[in-house]
Amino acid sequence: MAASKIMVSAEKALKGRENALPTPSEHFVFHTQLQSVAKLNRIWFGMGCFWGAERLFWQQSGVKFTSVGYGGGFTPHPTYEEVCSGETGHTELVEVIYDPTEISLRQLLALFWQQHDPTQGMQQGHDVGTQYRSAIYTNNADDLALARLTQQQFQQVITQAGYDNQITTDVLPLTDYYYAEQYHQQYLAKNPNGYCGLAANGLCLPDAP
Repeated sequence: MAASKIMVSAEKALKGRENALPTPSEHFVFHTQLQSVAKLNRIWFGMGCFWGAERLFWQQSGVKFTSVGYGGGFTPHPTYEEVCSGETGHTELVEVIYDPTEISLRQLLALFWQQHDPTQGMQQGHDVGTQYRSAIYTNNADDLALARLTQQQFQQVITQAGYDNQITTDVLPLTDYYYAEQYHQQYLAKNPNGYCGLAANGLCLPDAP
């Protein structure tokens, strides 16, 4: 069955479950515990398949923990198979936990805008479906405001480069984030030759004025 590019409604979404999937307690690359970074800043990015997106961020100095999971939809505690069905409303996300004294939110947002195509709607490259849509979710108003500002700035970059494409990224407050199964966490560290759908778009977010 072809992947759906139409968002499921809350009424028709899968019911999900009450019990959460196991929390990724230790980072496979950093060997740090999730609870040890609880007080640091965090943001959630959807850039298509979450495997390559997570690797992009764990490679950045100042990022202290990453995880992959699901958000932006309706189904509580979904499985990967349920998300891939398009019947949960969730998109694949990377949670980025970082020290703002070492890397700024704007630097993370620049990576987000520059390392995928935020104009493709319900797909990313050959990965088609609502679970691959571009998204930024934040947990406070200041981060949301900066994310929306950089969205406007990057749209100007796209337009000035001569493209008619419009950004389709969801830029919203986070409602729920559900951890993906353990085998997805830091997948490309465990499987170095695994699939990565990320591709730089050749455009750059301008420096902050």
